[in-house]
Amino acid sequence: MNRSNPDERLLEAWMEGGDGAVSISRNVDRMLDAVRRHLDMDVAFVSEFNGRDRVFRHVASRVDPSPIRPGDSSPLEEGYCMRVVEGHIPQLIPDTASVPMLRHIPETRSMPIGAHLSVPIQLRDGRVYGTFCCFSMQSNLSLGQRDLHMMRAFADLLAYQIDGDLDAVHAHREKVERITAVLELGQPHVVYQPIYRSSEQRIIGVECLSRFNLEPRRTPDIWFSEAREIGLGVRLELNAILSALDGLRRMPGSFYVALNVSPQTIISGDIAGYLDDLPAERIVLEITEHSLVDDYDALNARLAPLRAAGMRVAVDDAGAGYASMRHVLAIHPDIIKLDLSLTRGIDADSPRRALAAALIEFARQTQSRVVAEGVETASELAALQVLGVDDVQGYHLARPLEAEALAIRLRAQDRHP
Repeated sequence: MNRSNPDERLLEAWMEGGDGAVSISRNVDRMLDAVRRHLDMDVAFVSEFNGRDRVFRHVASRVDPSPIRPGDSSPLEEGYCMRVVEGHIPQLIPDTASVPMLRHIPETRSMPIGAHLSVPIQLRDGRVYGTFCCFSMQSNLSLGQRDLHMMRAFADLLAYQIDGDLDAVHAHREKVERITAVLELGQPHVVYQPIYRSSEQRIIGVECLSRFNLEPRRTPDIWFSEAREIGLGVRLELNAILSALDGLRRMPGSFYVALNVSPQTIISGDIAGYLDDLPAERIVLEITEHSLVDDYDALNARLAPLRAAGMRVAVDDAGAGYASMRHVLAIHPDIIKLDLSLTRGIDADSPRRALAAALIEFARQTQSRVVAEGVETASELAALQVLGVDDVQGYHLARPLEAEALAIRLRAQDRHP
C-alpha cells in the first residue's frame, strides 16, 4: 500500500470536484471516506459528545450493512471515544487483542473491532467536540505513528469545518429569534408617503413603507432579506400589509394604496385574504426591481384574479436595472415607477432625461401610468412635468407621514381643493 505524501493525496481526494458551493456536511463525508480508504479500514466516523451520549454525525463505511449509521447514538461509557480523550486507552491500536483492558468495554463485546485509531476533535474555543475515529474488523499491524499524525492533521481540518457549521447554526438561530420577535411585536410599523398629481396639486395615492422600531437598528431591506433567508419572508410581508391597512382605517379620501409585495408572496396565494379592508380598485401591488422572479407564468396566474377584481400592479424602481425591465415586459404593469436614480438630478443631466423619456414613451404606448419617485427639488419636478410625468412622490412634496399626519393633510386637502 502506497502511503507517500498521505496528507497531500488525501486532501486532493477530499476536495476533488469540490468548490465553495460544496456543503460543509459533504466535505466532511468526503474527507472521512478518503481517510478510510487510505488506511484500508472498514469504518470511519465523526462522533459528537452530547451529554452522556455520543452521536455519530458522519459515517463512511465499506461494510454493508454498516454497524453504525449517521444519527445513531450510544452511551459514552460503552465505547472507546471518551476513554481515548481521557487518556485511558491509546489513540493508536493496531491490534485490540493486545490491549487487555479493551475486553471489558461493552463496545468490544458488541462489535468485532480488530484495529482502532481515534483522535479528539478540539474546536477553536478549546472545547472537545467529539472524536474522529477509524476501525477495522481485523487487526492491522501496518498502522503506525505516521498514520496517527495524519489522523490528527485531519482532525484539525474537521474542527475547522465543524466550527464553521456550528457558526452557521448559531447565526441561523439568531436570525430566527430576531424575526420571530419582530412578528410577535406586530412589526413592522408602517408610514405613508403621499403620491401627488402635480397638475391638480392633490394626493392621489400613498406608498406604504415599513419601519422597524427595535434593535438592531437596520434598514427595512435588511430585515426583509433576513426573513426570506430563514423562510419567514412571506409572513413578514403579510404582517406589513396588515399594519399598513390597519393604519388606514377610517382614513378620509379615495386615494389608492401601494403595497410593496414580493413575487414569492403573491405566488404563495396567501395575500388575497389580507386585502379585504379596502375596495380592490384602491389597491396597487408594487413589485420591486430587486425581487427575482423564477416563474412569470405562475406569478401572472396569481395576479389574474386580483386584477380581475380591480386591483392594479406597479413595477417599482424602473430604470434601476435589468430586472425591472423584465418585470415590465412580463407583467404588463398598470403603473411604472421611475427609480430615483433616474429622477435625481434629471433637470441637469441629459442622459437621465433621455432614458426617462424612453420609459415614459414606452408607458404611453403600453397604456401604463408613470410615477416618478425621489423628487427632491422644484427643478426636478419641472423637468419631469416637461417630459409628461404628472404623478410624483418625494421629499420635495412630502416626507413619509404617520397615519395621523396623513389624515390631517387629507382633511386639509378636502377643505381647500
